[in-house]
Amino acid sequence: MSLMEKSNTKLPSPSISLIPIIVLVTMVGLTITLFGSDALEGGNQVSLFVATGVCVTLSMTIYKTSWKEFERSISQTIGQAGASIIILIIIGMMSGSWMISGVVPTLIYYGIQIMSPQFFLMTSCVICAFVSVVTGSSWTTVATIGIALIGIGNALSIPPAWTAGAIISGSYFGDKISPLSDTTILASSVSGTNLFTHIRYMLFTTTPSITITLVLFLAAGFWYRGEDVHIAEYTICLSDKFNISLWTLGVPVITAALIAKKVPSLITLFVSSLSAGVCALILQRHILLEIVGTTDENILNLIKGLMMTWYGPTNITTPNATINELIATGGMAGMMNTIWLILCAMCFGGVMTASRMMESLTNVIIRCIRGTFSLVASTVSTGILLNLTTCDQYISIIVSTNMYKRLYRERGFAPELLSRTAEDSATVTSVLIPWNTCGMTQSTVLGVSTIEYLPFCFFNYISPLMSCAVAALNWKIRRINTEMQNADEDGQTQLVKLTTDDIQ
Repeated sequence: MSLMEKSNTKLPSPSISLIPIIVLVTMVGLTITLFGSDALEGGNQVSLFVATGVCVTLSMTIYKTSWKEFERSISQTIGQAGASIIILIIIGMMSGSWMISGVVPTLIYYGIQIMSPQFFLMTSCVICAFVSVVTGSSWTTVATIGIALIGIGNALSIPPAWTAGAIISGSYFGDKISPLSDTTILASSVSGTNLFTHIRYMLFTTTPSITITLVLFLAAGFWYRGEDVHIAEYTICLSDKFNISLWTLGVPVITAALIAKKVPSLITLFVSSLSAGVCALILQRHILLEIVGTTDENILNLIKGLMMTWYGPTNITTPNATINELIATGGMAGMMNTIWLILCAMCFGGVMTASRMMESLTNVIIRCIRGTFSLVASTVSTGILLNLTTCDQYISIIVSTNMYKRLYRERGFAPELLSRTAEDSATVTSVLIPWNTCGMTQSTVLGVSTIEYLPFCFFNYISPLMSCAVAALNWKIRRINTEMQNADEDGQTQLVKLTTDDIQ
């Protein structure tokens, strides 16, 4: 059933429509209690399926919705996410090859050497942003280079809360704009936005947010200046294990060139994976042989090691446990939990659409929205509220985007405005909530409580404020091509009804 087709189902009451949401929130809360940060491995997926069952039962029992409508809606919703799922699989392939080829180790090797006591906080933020952009994962960045930076910060007599704030700010900046990030792909796919269009449009709010953040960390760095430290242990460990070479940076250059030329993301990521594989075959043969578990430098063994890097987890051993965690990769298999969650979430979104319950809830919010600012502010508030209640950034992105998708279309706003607003709120604020999976994980990994580091995660709470500020100024607010009628006395623009072809 197309989103533009009118269902025969009667519009449910808001109170009935809230029941599946309440069940989902309750189930997710129970899941977090039982499984903690491992909820992504299955608990949240079960919660989504239970909420899906509740929605279907209520709609079929009370409003006589046919099962065929649910099937059509679920099939269409999952079909729309098909390309994104393939992208996620290729991203797993790419992340493994970028690490094993020496691209990421080279970036870290040179990046970590520019650190100094006065610029430590700002540099930490920049390094984590760099690593997170390359890996597409804030969690990986925090759990690897973040741990090392916490130790260096302690040696510099810089409060751990400040260091944690810099690490998290940089990590979530990179996670937010990286084409490798699952949250970035999720926000763009659910809203119907091209991945790279979404990333480019986010720069209008993300660039000033990270600029303000870096200025604040720069000022704090001069306040908390300390003694110099030696980081030779990390650089020696990386250089002993990998052939550190500037030639490896040709891979991200190729990737950047493809992105600049607006080559489709699937092609870009696949070519990037292949080029990193070639780099690994030339520069990191010993690593590939270690993955296979042999010393026989046979071309077949090298190809086998490369293929293992692409499709499965790899663990390279060094004398440093932190480096071991940093260079471990998951390959294609590492993306399965995220893909599993997306499929379950798409089922929930599909039945909420078919039952018209999402429409009922959205109508309540629509009555309170008057202009661009109130629409964006409502989307931001919803994303934060869902992070508080569902305890998971993935669910927050999916539910908030589905709630507002039709409203943004009807009012003539481009889908990238919705995807950007969802990222500015749901993605970055999840780590600020102690009982959210992100907050629990990062506080445990860094050894700093969420309440302690929250005031210093400048980027994470400047981003939603910047999104609202840009909307209030009506700056770079994109619209789709629609015929518009005269504005009414309240200044609202009434849009001519869009056809399905107009939206697509």
